[in-house]
Amino acid sequence: MTSDDLEAPKAARTSEIRDFARSELFDRTFQEGMELVEETAAYLDGDGRRESKLLSRAAALAYAGESMKLTTRLMQVASWLLVQRAVREGDMTAEAAADPRYRLAERKASTEPTHPEIPIALVEYLVRAEKLHDRVMYLDRRMYLDSPEETDVNPVLSQMGLLEAAFRA
Repeated sequence: MTSDDLEAPKAARTSEIRDFARSELFDRTFQEGMELVEETAAYLDGDGRRESKLLSRAAALAYAGESMKLTTRLMQVASWLLVQRAVREGDMTAEAAADPRYRLAERKASTEPTHPEIPIALVEYLVRAEKLHDRVMYLDRRMYLDSPEETDVNPVLSQMGLLEAAFRA
C-alpha cells in the first residue's frame, strides 16, 4: 500500500466534510441550533428564573442541575456547529475540524428529569436539546468516524444517512 492509497480516502473524507458544511442540511441544523440556544437562554433568564423561585428546595436544586446539563449540551452543539461553519468559510481546514477537541461528546443515556416538580417548559427544552444533540452526533460520527471505505463503496448510503438525519428534525 502506497502513501497515495492512504491519501485518497482522506481526500474523499475532507471533500465530504466541506460539502456538508456548504449544504442546506447544515444551514438548517445551524439555524435550529442557534435558535434553540437563544430560546433557552431567554427562558432561563426570564420565565425559568421566575418558575424556579416557586419550587420547593429539592425541586429548585434539581432545576439547577437540569438547567446546567441543558446549557452544557447546547454549548457543545453550538461549538460543533461553529467549527463546521469555520470549515465552510475557509477559516479552518476539514482536517483540523476532525481533531478530537472539536468533536461532539457522547451524552449520557439518562434523559428523565430528576424531580417531578420540574417545570414542563424546562423539560421541553431538555427534550429538544437531546434530539438536536442526537442528530448532530449522528452527523459528527458519519463525517469523522465512519471508515472512508464504507462511504466510498456506497455513496448512496452516505447520502441516505444525511437525508435520514434531516427528516428526523
